[in-house]
Amino acid sequence: MKKFNPLMSALKMHENSSETGKVTQVSTDDLEPQFLDGLKRRKFLGMGLLGFAGLTLPLISKSETQNTIENFVSDSIASFADKTTSQTDSIQEKIQLLQEALIKKDYRTARALTNSIRISEIQLQAEEENLGTPHVAASQFGTVDSLPQVWKTWAKGWKYYKVVSLEEKIGTLRKAEPVEVLLSFQASQTASLTREIRVAEIKDGVLTEVISQVFSELRRGSEKICKLLFLADNQGKEKRQYIIFYGNPDAELPNYQTDLKVSGEGYGLDIENEYFTAILSKQTGQLARMILKREHGLEIYSGGQGHGEPAGIDWAHDYVSDDGIQKMRISLWDECPDFEVVKGPICTIIRRWGFPYSPVHPLFSPARMIMDIEYRFYAGLPYFHKFGHMTAVKQFSPAALRDDEWVITGQSFTDMLWMGPDEKLKTGEVPADLSEKLWGIGFFNKDTKDSFFGFFLEHHAEGLGAELSHNGSPNLHYQWHGQIWSRYPVPKTIKTIPKGAVLHQKNAYVTIPFTLKDDTAKIENLRQELLNPLSRAGSVLPNGIIAKESPRRLARVSEAQDSPINKALIWEALGLVKDPQLYKADISIVDLGLVYDVAVRGSVVTVTLSMPHRGRPLGAYFTHSSNVVHATVSKTMMEAVYAVPGVRKVIMEQTWYPLWSVNLLTDAGRLKLQL
Repeated sequence: MKKFNPLMSALKMHENSSETGKVTQVSTDDLEPQFLDGLKRRKFLGMGLLGFAGLTLPLISKSETQNTIENFVSDSIASFADKTTSQTDSIQEKIQLLQEALIKKDYRTARALTNSIRISEIQLQAEEENLGTPHVAASQFGTVDSLPQVWKTWAKGWKYYKVVSLEEKIGTLRKAEPVEVLLSFQASQTASLTREIRVAEIKDGVLTEVISQVFSELRRGSEKICKLLFLADNQGKEKRQYIIFYGNPDAELPNYQTDLKVSGEGYGLDIENEYFTAILSKQTGQLARMILKREHGLEIYSGGQGHGEPAGIDWAHDYVSDDGIQKMRISLWDECPDFEVVKGPICTIIRRWGFPYSPVHPLFSPARMIMDIEYRFYAGLPYFHKFGHMTAVKQFSPAALRDDEWVITGQSFTDMLWMGPDEKLKTGEVPADLSEKLWGIGFFNKDTKDSFFGFFLEHHAEGLGAELSHNGSPNLHYQWHGQIWSRYPVPKTIKTIPKGAVLHQKNAYVTIPFTLKDDTAKIENLRQELLNPLSRAGSVLPNGIIAKESPRRLARVSEAQDSPINKALIWEALGLVKDPQLYKADISIVDLGLVYDVAVRGSVVTVTLSMPHRGRPLGAYFTHSSNVVHATVSKTMMEAVYAVPGVRKVIMEQTWYPLWSVNLLTDAGRLKLQL
């Protein structure tokens, strides 16, 4: 007979009471294995344990309570290594402390532990997240010394290279298409991929640098991994090679200039390019407004008070609870539960995720479906992407569910646009037999030529047991507003969303001057381009290529071992600047990875410095007072760098981007922190 587990029984009682309003004693025979297996499968446990506050456990002995907790923790998170050290505590230990606090109804301690667990999860993500299989492996590289002499001279300062091949397969002209490549490197060959990577296109034997952007730089054992974005042209049906150079200790952070401008902090950003300005909600990060950059500057917005939350033009994602009482919305967030932001010259990425909120949050706070939403805005392009993933962490039965809805106040547009299975652009009402088969929706104004159109590029489900519906017919005269479309992807025959089901989407939204006569083909062709991006693969240099001289070298001032002040001496000096707040670790700001860049212009040295987190916001601590605690072993940044021959002026610039993480530690730094 199975041993009675009062904790698991209480959890089942709590689940029943929260969903039905009734408390019913049930057997744990069916619950326990399923519940525990679910926890074992989750890499991060924040979502699985945060809903337990308010539990009332049956009265049992203190010793049995402790045994129950220990068994539960041991069984549920066996996959976690115990990382408790003299400096920190493991998730396993924190979860045990959380269970003890809940049994005592010590909810303030439980909330503090919940936050601490979340912080540990962020650290685990930095240490263990898998970005996927690289397009080019760490073992695939060449040395610059092996290149033809004219290329070797052009790339002086860099030691290594990789080759990426891009192929266009449908015969469509591409102009400055953003291409993302996942790359892996031997960690011993590079100090900072963000600083060092440069991309050059090979065209008729000439190397030409192209604008690039590095992000998500991670350290995994003996390898470093990063995502690389760059802009690529193609005449159609071409295969072109690009060389990725790296391994230059003198390289400085590149300062590429594009039309992409970003202002604001966190996720509440204003993003501007040649075609539009996108204004994200400072509260939720949802797209609130857009200004179309034409002669009259049409502003697309959703006015009024909405449903009590800040108004925006993008209203997805949400679902209606199974009893139809309320709608759970991400537009009800008081702030994003979690988010990541990437900024650069090519693309700004804003990713937000969490459970949607109730209109009376936190009275009702179900943990049923995670909404994971990502915007991508590009330089020089009239469109942006939105990716969405809706994941059911438990089985539930929503009355309705939406994954794309746009509301525009006023009469900005005069006509509707749509695209069905034949991928041809049409105007007017959507026929009833095609209302569930739409792959594009939008509006245009026949007088002003303003337009806004949404492409449904990918739309599918895993584990749902049915294909998604591609509906959302546009409407010109939504009540109290102007234009609207709203997509309900789950077929009416599906009454229950299974645990583990995921609804995927990839949409693109474009705004161009539009008339039916002149621009229909533009929309249709753009859809084909977006559906068929340039294919990427690791490659080698073409045989028989004749290398030719390029008009300018790859290196900027001071990047090709020609710095007027020896940069190696500057980095060596910065290694004398310790962080005395880590009293006995004897670790420098270089080994901590806090120095992002060293730039030399004549006798002026500019050091770009970050701090570990915003609880220590003052980088000037290292420029003027880092020797307070250990005056005999550490120097301030100023006195250390001024001691380098030739330095006449030192400037410190502090940045929070990218956020510091464990991935920026050097090998020596990891040893000193006992990692």
